[in-house]
Amino acid sequence: MLKNPVQLRLEKLEPWQHLTFMVSLCERMYPNYVLFCEETEFADAYTYRIILDSIWEILTVKSAKINFEKQLEKLEDLVPSADDFDIYAVNPAIDACVALADLLHAILDRDLMLETINKISTLSAETVADLETARSGEEITHENQKENEAVCEEWDVQWAIFRALKDAEKRDIELIRSLREELRDEPVSNIGVAL
Repeated sequence: MLKNPVQLRLEKLEPWQHLTFMVSLCERMYPNYVLFCEETEFADAYTYRIILDSIWEILTVKSAKINFEKQLEKLEDLVPSADDFDIYAVNPAIDACVALADLLHAILDRDLMLETINKISTLSAETVADLETARSGEEITHENQKENEAVCEEWDVQWAIFRALKDAEKRDIELIRSLREELRDEPVSNIGVAL
């Protein structure tokens, strides 16, 4: 399992910062899911987008009322099975769905927040590591991860998101919106898939 010191620092943030960090990572995984859906016609990736947008909405619109149990039900239909597809793209697509499902569970049960932020952080880095392992044949581990440029870049992005959030003294809607816009304006996934 890949770990990084950013994960210890994340624990000190407020719940709104935790959610913003996690939805940012899910936003970065979204192009992976889109690519898989385009290649296989498995599902409509737009449903994933709608669920993702609902999370951004509760972070930026005070009066937003969203049934996240219903969002979780919608997501269940979007998760592909690796057994049904013989292409690599299914793995990052599954990771994207798992991350979003974990985030929804954390919204529904705030006691899961700290555990979930670490899970999604690690999952995003492991998606990158899995692709690097598939390309090179050399397994990326906690011990050798610093030798892999792509994994280091993933941790750098996570640090950048953390740094943007850590200095906010209170829920900063403009900061949340600017993070969302930055991730959407240049939609490149954690493994380099561009929309």
